[in-house]
Amino acid sequence: MTTLRRYLPILDWGRTYDRTAFSNDMIAAVIVTIMLIPQSLAYALLAGLPAQAGIYASIAPIILYAIFGTSRALAVGPVAVVSLLTASAVGQVADQGTAGYAVAALTLAFLSGGFLVLLGVFRLGFLANFLSHPVIAGFITASGILIATSQLKHILGVSAHGHTLPQMLGSIFAHLDQVNWITLVIGVAATAFLFWVRKNLKPALRRMGLSPLMADVLTKAGPVAAVVVTTLAVWALGLDARGVRIVGEVPQGLPPLTLPAFAPNLLGALLVPAILISIIGFVESISVAQTLAAKKRQRIDPDQELIGLGAANLGAAFTGGYPVTGGFARSVVNFDAGAETPAAGAFTALGLLFASLFLTPLVHYLPTATLAATIIVAVLSLVDLSILQKTWGYSRADFTAVAATIVLTLLMGVETGVASGVAISVLLHLYKTSRPHVAEVGLVPGTQHFRNVRRHKVDTRPHLLTLRVDESLYFVNARFLEDLIQSRVTEGCGITDVVLMFSAVNEVDFSALESLETINRRLKDIGVRLHLSEVKGPVMDRLETSHFLSELTGRVFLSQFDAWTALASEEHLNRAAE
Repeated sequence: MTTLRRYLPILDWGRTYDRTAFSNDMIAAVIVTIMLIPQSLAYALLAGLPAQAGIYASIAPIILYAIFGTSRALAVGPVAVVSLLTASAVGQVADQGTAGYAVAALTLAFLSGGFLVLLGVFRLGFLANFLSHPVIAGFITASGILIATSQLKHILGVSAHGHTLPQMLGSIFAHLDQVNWITLVIGVAATAFLFWVRKNLKPALRRMGLSPLMADVLTKAGPVAAVVVTTLAVWALGLDARGVRIVGEVPQGLPPLTLPAFAPNLLGALLVPAILISIIGFVESISVAQTLAAKKRQRIDPDQELIGLGAANLGAAFTGGYPVTGGFARSVVNFDAGAETPAAGAFTALGLLFASLFLTPLVHYLPTATLAATIIVAVLSLVDLSILQKTWGYSRADFTAVAATIVLTLLMGVETGVASGVAISVLLHLYKTSRPHVAEVGLVPGTQHFRNVRRHKVDTRPHLLTLRVDESLYFVNARFLEDLIQSRVTEGCGITDVVLMFSAVNEVDFSALESLETINRRLKDIGVRLHLSEVKGPVMDRLETSHFLSELTGRVFLSQFDAWTALASEEHLNRAAE
């Protein structure tokens, strides 16, 4: 039963579900549904899919996540970055607006879901850690700029294309003579209104005496108000006949049962993008889930989250959707609205199902410029150029990673940006660990503590060299330690003993073991003994399986102070004998 509850968290929180939780979940669901309807339509537009695909991607996936997910506040569905990645990936294998495009989007969701489930089953969630936070911040910032730029064509009412910033801007400037001024007025007005709503409406409503909950609901309904007003304007004034692009007919009914394609060439073309979408989506989702869970002292299981998100994407693949993940904005809204359990997401799905059944005819005259305004306002909050200043002041290596990710994403597209982000993260880690911090240490007078000779006033012995290794030793940095000791133990220096202080060493791989053997042999040739101190149990266990300890010219000391005392006494006796 414990194993079953691990894979079906609903069996855990469902046992204690009561009327209070139901009431709180329903209130949260109403607020999130109001917010999600225009967002779903807008993100489908961003992904290059029909508007209804956004709603379909927000029904079955949410229900499946409620069953398999562990976060009680995460709201799953279409998000801006994943929608952009979907458009980029699918656009390379099919033309937008064709049946093949929609099928490719389903296939992408299927591959992403399957990959996430496999990661979860085999407990490989740690792989997401290969994306460093600065690189993620840089990628999301660049993606926000690309997304906002991609929507300018809908604000202007022109036909433009491109997947990189130069391509988009060049195409927009080339079509400026086609600007539809009515569309421009609608788009600019909607954008300005949504920015005002986000920053000023809630404080204004609070000053009018409304309760915090009601003020929050009305603020989240801001995009709905923009949708209603602009839709009525287009319908009443017949603006669609004057060139204003509208959503058009949106099918009513339940999400359809769909099948992804299994053609080998299509699967091969979408596999890498699916993996990248999975990793980016999981990183965004788990970050939000853990942040919200910590506020209520709840626990998130990253590996089960992979299964929950994987199930959600598989659900999207078979119900007319496209790749989904946990959204930051709607999850925060869900949490602030008082969601107690994942059932809030299921109730949100029912609200969207109602909209799909009865409300879709009402968005026929909805101008695409309004949806573009919704996207622009949402994604500009993702843009954080201050990360460049922060990393510049703290770490030039991290700054280089952030700047490179932003530039490559903007100039070469999101897939290249993600791939380069992963590569930069790994290379950055290898670079940092290839030159581990190794400090020469001495005894702090009157204590048994040892500190860096360059930072503290410490006692040292001319015949004794003690080096504290502050990094695990493996193939990347093993030669660095060899060269360092070789350069330090020179002819005529008077050093007779070298002690490697291993208090910070958690692992020694085979390459590092060979380097230690080389160091021991070279020191022996010049009459210098090699000692170890403060070796951790697991490291000692590994060393004992080799011949290194039996060939060691010196000893292994329990503490650095023991080494200091013993070797100082030996030196004193040697001098006395002389």
